[in-house]
Amino acid sequence: MILFPNAKINIGLNVTRRRDDGYHDLSTLFYPIGWCDVLEIVPSKSGETTLAVSGRAVDCPPEKNLVMKAYRAMAGVADVPAVDIFLHKIIPDGAGLGGGSSDAAFLLKGLNGMFSLGLADEELAGLAVTIGADCPFFIYDRPMMASGIGDILTPFDIALVGRAIAVVKPEEYVSTKEAYSGVTPAVPDLALEGILSDSVESWRGRAVNDFERSIFPLHPAIGEVKDRLYELGAVYASMSGSGASVYGIFDCCDADNLSAMIRREFPGMSVWCGLAGY
Repeated sequence: MILFPNAKINIGLNVTRRRDDGYHDLSTLFYPIGWCDVLEIVPSKSGETTLAVSGRAVDCPPEKNLVMKAYRAMAGVADVPAVDIFLHKIIPDGAGLGGGSSDAAFLLKGLNGMFSLGLADEELAGLAVTIGADCPFFIYDRPMMASGIGDILTPFDIALVGRAIAVVKPEEYVSTKEAYSGVTPAVPDLALEGILSDSVESWRGRAVNDFERSIFPLHPAIGEVKDRLYELGAVYASMSGSGASVYGIFDCCDADNLSAMIRREFPGMSVWCGLAGY
């Protein structure tokens, strides 16, 4: 079985409260995009479950990879045989795009289908949240408003079809600890759902990512990417998650020409461009 775990972007991200357990409550929209890894699952040749990773370097031993954590989570609730897993990494790590979480969620979905386990999406999401807060989103893989630590999901209708999205990952790294240490939790005056119900042209300056205020002064290259995307014609641009990738939404439907322009403007950076799917 071959699957293509996709990335996501965050449209708006408000950090609303620091919880007693040390985590933070959020309000954000998870939006799936077509930047994908490749995941293959085949019956094990050795009788042991193995993971082989190719493509982008991953600073994580196989046994600690979220994909292996997902296999162990599934094996804890269902009778699944050993498999050999091949993961080809294309989505950048440390980008705020959820690549590792997507790989894990797709592994759960793949095992469920490959071995006819019959688990409903809600059951898969319950397993996924034990792996990572944003893993359940990739079980459903459609636009969702997320609250709590990112694990409380509500479907959200959004109209971006006919537009293109460009994602740029500069050579910067922002740790989760660094991102949260600079943010001051606060409930915004206007709920993100209300802002995103308006046209995308109205989002600029209103649908904000709270991490940008502290991250951009520490990593100006990330802020410069956002500014340049607006100069190139984006109707809305933002950092995704806690960084370091930045995306722009463009009022065009020619992703190939947009991709050529973005790659010229950001040489040496990781870039993806594609049409909005929702």
